[in-house]
Amino acid sequence: MSSQNPVNIRSFQGIWPTLEQGAYVDPAAIVIGDVVLGRDVSIWPLVVIRGDVNKVRIGDRSNIQDGSVIHQSRPRPTNPEGYPVIIGEDVTVGHKVMLHGCKIGNRVLVGMGAIVLDGVVIEDDVIVGAGALVTPGKTLKSGFLYTGSPARQARPIKAGEIEHFTQTAQNYVVLKNQYFAEQQ
Repeated sequence: MSSQNPVNIRSFQGIWPTLEQGAYVDPAAIVIGDVVLGRDVSIWPLVVIRGDVNKVRIGDRSNIQDGSVIHQSRPRPTNPEGYPVIIGEDVTVGHKVMLHGCKIGNRVLVGMGAIVLDGVVIEDDVIVGAGALVTPGKTLKSGFLYTGSPARQARPIKAGEIEHFTQTAQNYVVLKNQYFAEQQ
């Protein structure tokens, strides 16, 4: 358990979220159950992360922006492992994104309002455009921008965009540190 507001970081069936060094959960966010937040992860206002029927893992320096919801799918006879949510390092999840039972690689930008559903695999170095719908079981290959509903490959990512992924992640590390300082 964290020294942050215990009302917004809660156990489920005796399993508490784990926050690695420097992880920040805004007091107006909710994190429940089997959730691990890596080093310098930031969880912003009105985010809900429920690790109740499977696990959620969020890699170092990733940020989940305001109003996003993260949940997973439970194990079932047709899928004994279920679909956990696994998010890599240096990932930016924009405002009001829905992630459900998916796996996201490193250096990914998920645009505002996107929906990513069960069994989706997003490889490293991908942009999911704002408002995109990534349908169940789809794999988004590394190095491309995907847009639309359903999401389709739109164009290759430019070199400057890949560099922007890590810069954006670092900007959120700086910002969450400012929030930490404000709360002391």
